[in-house]
Amino acid sequence: MDLQDPRYAYMFGFLQADGHLAQGAGQKGRLTAEINARDIHILREFQQLTPYYSSITERTRSTNFAEIHHSATWTVCSLEARTIVNQLGIPYGRKSLSVEPPRTDFSRPDYLRGVIDADGSLGWTAQGFPFLSLTSASTAIAAYLCHYGKKITGTERTISRNTRDGVYNVCYYKEAAQRLAAHFYYDGCLALAHKQANATAIQTWVRPAGMRIAPPRRRWTVQDDRELVRLDDAAAAAAALDRTEQSCAMRLWRIRNGQVVVPPQ
Repeated sequence: MDLQDPRYAYMFGFLQADGHLAQGAGQKGRLTAEINARDIHILREFQQLTPYYSSITERTRSTNFAEIHHSATWTVCSLEARTIVNQLGIPYGRKSLSVEPPRTDFSRPDYLRGVIDADGSLGWTAQGFPFLSLTSASTAIAAYLCHYGKKITGTERTISRNTRDGVYNVCYYKEAAQRLAAHFYYDGCLALAHKQANATAIQTWVRPAGMRIAPPRRRWTVQDDRELVRLDDAAAAAAALDRTEQSCAMRLWRIRNGQVVVPPQ
């Protein structure tokens, strides 16, 4: 499974996010991926890429999200196949918190496309703006998308777990989403058909005349925080730090309420 091969890099990213490696008695076990039956074509691609016997089955059941859910499951039981993906970075059992990008050389855009196809989304917001997002419990994968996304788009993203379910939500909008989608979903790549179609569709968006482009975010440094605390006045700090008074007032409020800790000099 050469992860420098775009097909295998995509497959590995997809399986890291949406696959499951189960350990049975002795040397028994299985690698599975269950997805919506509309995307069964990608499982057939995995079957073609895998030089071991594997099967694809379908079932219909009731879930918390739909009264009737039609899914397809790809399964491979070969010990050798399971050993390969395990050594590359898919652990047995629960994996959502522990998975991370491969430690060997790999095709980065294809790997991330696999992760996004499995655990991400792209399309249009309710306001009609393009977006591309990833929901992940893995700190390493969320941070890697931020790192790679900045290289491609110049847009910086920081991560923090949301309070509701403890996962990361990394989102890109408008031109940044278009650039990433075009980079990940190139012509002829292995991908879920409906996400490939969405990646193509969002390229048609054009920023309306007069719509302001938000300037790059300036991160607060320790020196900025110390000067803000020393001045203890949002208006004075705004002039000294070349920031808006609103930004300084909000930062000062967070420091006073213990949300931001300023180390002593």
